[in-house]
Amino acid sequence: MNLYFNINLAEGYKSNTQIARRLTEDWVLNNSYCPSCGEISLNEFENNRPVADFYCKKCNEEFELKIKGGKLSSTITDGAYNTMIERINSNNNPNFFFLKYTKELKVNDFLIIPKQFFTPEIIIKRKPLSENAKRAGWIGCNIDIKRIADTGKVFLVKNSKIIEQDLVKEQFNKTLFLREKSDNAKGWVLDVMNCVDLVINETFTLDEIYKFEKKLKLKYPNNNHIKDKIRQQLQLLRDKNIIEFVGRGIYKKIKYEKI
Repeated sequence: MNLYFNINLAEGYKSNTQIARRLTEDWVLNNSYCPSCGEISLNEFENNRPVADFYCKKCNEEFELKIKGGKLSSTITDGAYNTMIERINSNNNPNFFFLKYTKELKVNDFLIIPKQFFTPEIIIKRKPLSENAKRAGWIGCNIDIKRIADTGKVFLVKNSKIIEQDLVKEQFNKTLFLREKSDNAKGWVLDVMNCVDLVINETFTLDEIYKFEKKLKLKYPNNNHIKDKIRQQLQLLRDKNIIEFVGRGIYKKIKYEKI
């Protein structure tokens, strides 16, 4: 994997936005692979396709690319709010590649967030454009990736270091079970994942997760058995090898950002 862009492709373009898009799309096509099945090269959809940019011809996973210069930030600018909400609630919502590059036109961070981690909660509505704007009243959105559980942030490149492909595939595929769950059931799993992330230490206790009981009760006011649901989700995360059960109410996070 070559982390530098092919700058020769910038010839003939004047817009920085067009240049960035051309270089990054070429980089993905020539350097990336499918995080699901490991297929070495991805395929590009026709231009201006409304749903996705790339697809894997082997396993049919689809991907949309978001790019930005500089370091990885907590929010990513996206398009129309209503369109985004419709997409993540549909059956053909793609996975999202996020690519951050340096001023030297080198990939700094390249990660994928599997589509099962996209929920309306992470889509932040922006203010409508002013009456004087060309598209007056148009409402855009931001993707708040800090609301996504760490398990859902699968790095292929992190801080300009290439992550081992087997680790990428393992992390991507171990959460595919979420696609089969109802919105409510998936919501519980994702919420407990986020609670685990909020615990600072790698090893944590059941009592530490119980401290989020009030927060979860606010989201699920009709559930009178919050602690039972917490234990249920922890058991599921253990069974899926997302966390490790150490013993006596003690768990351990499983990390994947090995380089």
